[in-house]
Amino acid sequence: MPPSQDNNSSVQQLLETHGVPDKLPTSQVKPSGSILDQLTGNPFFTAGFGLAIIAAAAATGQRALRYGADLLYRRMLVDVEITRNDEAYGWILHWISAHHKAQTAGIVKGNNSGFVGKLATKFTPGLHHLQFQSAKVRLPDGSTKTNFSLVPGLGRHILRYRNAFISINRQREKSFDLATGTPFETISLTTLYAHRNVFTDLFQEAQVLARKSQEGKTTMFTAWGTEWKPFGEPKRKRPIDSVVLEEGMKEHILKDVQSFLDSRTWYLDRGIPYRRGYLLHGPPGTGKSSFIQALAGELDFNIAILNVSERGLTDDRLAHLLGKVPSRTMVLLEDADAAFVNRKQSDSEGYSGATVTFSGLLNALDGVASSEERLVFLTTNHIERLDDALIRPGRIDMSLRLGNAKEYQISRLWDRFYGEIDGQEQGKVQFMQAIKDFGLVGKISTAALQGLFLYNKSDTQGAVRSVAALAEVVYKKS
Repeated sequence: MPPSQDNNSSVQQLLETHGVPDKLPTSQVKPSGSILDQLTGNPFFTAGFGLAIIAAAAATGQRALRYGADLLYRRMLVDVEITRNDEAYGWILHWISAHHKAQTAGIVKGNNSGFVGKLATKFTPGLHHLQFQSAKVRLPDGSTKTNFSLVPGLGRHILRYRNAFISINRQREKSFDLATGTPFETISLTTLYAHRNVFTDLFQEAQVLARKSQEGKTTMFTAWGTEWKPFGEPKRKRPIDSVVLEEGMKEHILKDVQSFLDSRTWYLDRGIPYRRGYLLHGPPGTGKSSFIQALAGELDFNIAILNVSERGLTDDRLAHLLGKVPSRTMVLLEDADAAFVNRKQSDSEGYSGATVTFSGLLNALDGVASSEERLVFLTTNHIERLDDALIRPGRIDMSLRLGNAKEYQISRLWDRFYGEIDGQEQGKVQFMQAIKDFGLVGKISTAALQGLFLYNKSDTQGAVRSVAALAEVVYKKS
């Protein structure tokens, strides 16, 4: 028998001895497939462990992707956020509108030069969602007009500044400022990290633009809760020459204030609190408030008006307000004597006058916690009602009485109203003689004289004839 037949017989006998299954398992028949096939065929994987592994891997990948995006954002982009409570919020809004308007008109230097600049201008998205803002402005002749402006509305905008693209996102929150009732808003400016330096130039331009819009004007601030808010539209600066005080008094006050403003280092080097207080007292209509407004215009200051007899004004709130006065702003406390009159008389609502105590006012003006770098003016019609502790040096550094019009003041006021039409001063001589004949020198206020001149504009003889009626009113009151 050949060897091959012997081998086949041996194999056949071995198979018959151990037994052979009629059909082999599929896994032994089919060749091995892909990894996915092997995983799906695995009972442990299909039982849920595999799905959990995939979910964990997906979450890890998502976190890695988010981390990579954040890292890329931090490395390549930079942003600046401005809140509505910041003074610069309004600056930025109006600067964006002004810059975009100038850019579309092609008058922004450095943005439209060359082919690349023109191409960038063409494809730069415009401000398509705007917000309307209006404000009433009082003209010199007493009439009013309404000015309006368009500023970027809520949402996202794209602006190009000095060949840098800036993403602008103005957002409004759902929460409100309880003190003012206005919603919280923010503006976010985002650009490439390589162009981060443009923010400094942008903010400087916005500040310069805001200052230009306020040139020749004085902003009046009033207390609103614990904050100072602009009251109405800025007023046109009143010329210092329009207020006529006793001879030399106006120049004396102006010189003292300017000396104080130039002596900051001198005060600090000697450990002296850098603040100064002035008290202007005298009859009503003698020019106390008018002079302060003219002085603020001369010094390019604003005015923060605070009524210390206001209901609900507490010692803490007063100290807080005086501690955060806006920059280049003088504080005006009008009618200081009225704060402590009839304090015990309650009305139907349970109030008993103001809630500011005398000691609270003293501490706010000159206490340990009082602020520095402050210019305060107090006015009163009745200086005899003020306590000596309030007007002592340190709290009030200069006290001046503004009385009724003297002969010098009457003459100067005439020149302001009729100097151009009374060249020979014949009307002035007649008017001054009438004033003396009726004994009105030192008995009439400058406000009363101004009212007489306003009633007789361009009519010198009418002003002379009105002296008799003015004297009748003065003596009837006395």
